[in-house]
Amino acid sequence: MFDSVLIANRGEIACRVIKTARRLGLRTVAVYSDADAKARHVAMADAAHRIGPPAARESYLRSDVIIAAAKAAGAKAIHPGYGFLSENAEFAEACAKAAITFIGPPPAAIRAMGLKGAAKALMEKAKVPVVPGYHGDDQGLATLQKEAARIGYPVLIKAVAGGGGKGMRRVDSEAEFERALTGAKREAASAFGDDKVLIEKYLVKPRHIEIQVFADSHGNAVHLFERDCSIQRRHQKVIEEAPAPGMPEAMRKAMGEAAVAAAKAIGYVGAGTVEFIADVSDGLRQDRFYFMEMNTRLQVEHPVTEMITGQDLVEWQIRVAAGEKLPLQQDEIRIDGHAVEVRLYAENPARNFLPSTGTLVRFRAPPEGPHLRLDTGVREGDEVTPYYDPMIAKLIVHDRDRRAALRRMRQALHETEIVGPANNVAFLAQVVGHAAFVDGDLDTGFIDRHKADLIPKAAEVAPDTLALAAVALLLQRADQAATARRASGDPHSPWGLADGWRMNGAYEERLELMAGETLHTIGVLPEGAGWRLNIRGASLFAAGTLDDGTLVAMLDGQQRRVGVVRQGDRIIVLERGHGTALGLHDPLDVGEVEEGVGGAITAPLPGKVIQVLVAAGEKVEKGKPLLVLEAMKMEHTIAAAGAGTVDTVHVAAGDQVAEGAALIALKEAEA
Repeated sequence: MFDSVLIANRGEIACRVIKTARRLGLRTVAVYSDADAKARHVAMADAAHRIGPPAARESYLRSDVIIAAAKAAGAKAIHPGYGFLSENAEFAEACAKAAITFIGPPPAAIRAMGLKGAAKALMEKAKVPVVPGYHGDDQGLATLQKEAARIGYPVLIKAVAGGGGKGMRRVDSEAEFERALTGAKREAASAFGDDKVLIEKYLVKPRHIEIQVFADSHGNAVHLFERDCSIQRRHQKVIEEAPAPGMPEAMRKAMGEAAVAAAKAIGYVGAGTVEFIADVSDGLRQDRFYFMEMNTRLQVEHPVTEMITGQDLVEWQIRVAAGEKLPLQQDEIRIDGHAVEVRLYAENPARNFLPSTGTLVRFRAPPEGPHLRLDTGVREGDEVTPYYDPMIAKLIVHDRDRRAALRRMRQALHETEIVGPANNVAFLAQVVGHAAFVDGDLDTGFIDRHKADLIPKAAEVAPDTLALAAVALLLQRADQAATARRASGDPHSPWGLADGWRMNGAYEERLELMAGETLHTIGVLPEGAGWRLNIRGASLFAAGTLDDGTLVAMLDGQQRRVGVVRQGDRIIVLERGHGTALGLHDPLDVGEVEEGVGGAITAPLPGKVIQVLVAAGEKVEKGKPLLVLEAMKMEHTIAAAGAGTVDTVHVAAGDQVAEGAALIALKEAEA
């Protein structure tokens, strides 16, 4: 066994590997870009080395710099995590050349599965079922269109290299094909340096089920059962669970054996995941699952497998890389209970899951224990930057069965509080509580099909929420008054009291809070140890305590516990995973009047302009794509919100833009 390991990654996976390496007595070395100089994984490691500027291509994708850091630190092994260089055969070879152990599969295995087309051909030879499609070398438009027509729409265009939903487009008709192909190839080239694609049949009701496999250098190979990863948005996983709901034992056995056969076919060593797509239009059937791809690395969702098997997969990786045999044989691996993982993202579900950036002003999750685990690479006060994937953390629960695990997950999400960038906590709570999800009616179209339930339209702020905000503000003000009295030198002066006393009787104060464009007025009268609040014609008594951002309020005798965050002239009330932001209204502040920006299209987040699709003077209809912006590892198409004429194009392809930067000016269509 080597005595030290460098983790060639960042964020939660770097922290995850460090924990196991430490437990095994290994010295840990972190690497970091300038954007991550104060990151959690850097603080956790025994040593850390700077590897370059924030952009991944200048830091985490620089294999030469990372190997130099390993040599400088005396690290005997490198764990690549996932993403970045984890499936880069050249990096694995460079490690071997530098006499450093690569904690991953052999370069030949990475290459065999790195190109999806070649991998599918290999699987066909190994008698592993594959999705009908085209995996050929001819990448001409005419050939690809012809093959798509042969396969039959809808089809899926997929980059042959990489994964994570990048370079992937669903196409429903021939009229959409050319534009979708151009976008997929461009995104694939940007993400993986290879614009080749394959075409495969798009299954109308598919479930994404994958098998965790492991092999050692002594000829042993096993699977650790399946994970269901069907809950996805934009072809990226959001919720994963193990085992797969409703999985027949015969199908589990068949899929496990097929996955092990796939691993053996390429001489695999280490951790890998064989991903299948199952056609569930007639339920889960043993004759309707197909090989999609093999990820030659640890998966983001590996914790659910660890929870149901009781095994540490990172420890298995390290031991296998050190030349040891697999810790267990197939008949020794058992399923215990059910596990669910949700990915907490900095994104806005109401805006098509647009990634978000900013400081994590508040980040609190329920405490870890036997049934709950939190994998994260950030802390409260850290920054979510535009340079990397916007995942904040993974929340994982385990219980005796699926329904118990889902109850535990709903409660955990209700206790999770995030303030700063937009986030998906409330959305995830809606998913795991949805009747169809609870019943196991899953497929990859689940989110789109139930979007109205999962992302409800903004409703009027509830009176109780206004009351909670008012109590928090009144308690903060009372605390400030008490602090001022203590500092005044005369703490007993009646002039320092903030109890609402007036010579001619009590005075009803008015608190004014803004929810969007709506003004809410709250009448406040001191009463006993609290206040009498008048909200929308109703009266209630309120009191409470506020400690470290947690408000325990009594509203007409009913106790409520919520999170409260004050940011300047805003107060955010956090309850059951949902945050309500209210502005403190100042009637004397008329604000700034902006002129001439009604038709301005601005950048929703920092990024790079990939393509401008319109020109000045061009007429556009509502929904017309205007330009493509690349940000946080994904392409985002910006479309017209209404009909009009392009007045000015402020940017060109290749421009880097800041959040809020003017992109295109539109003149509204004349009525």
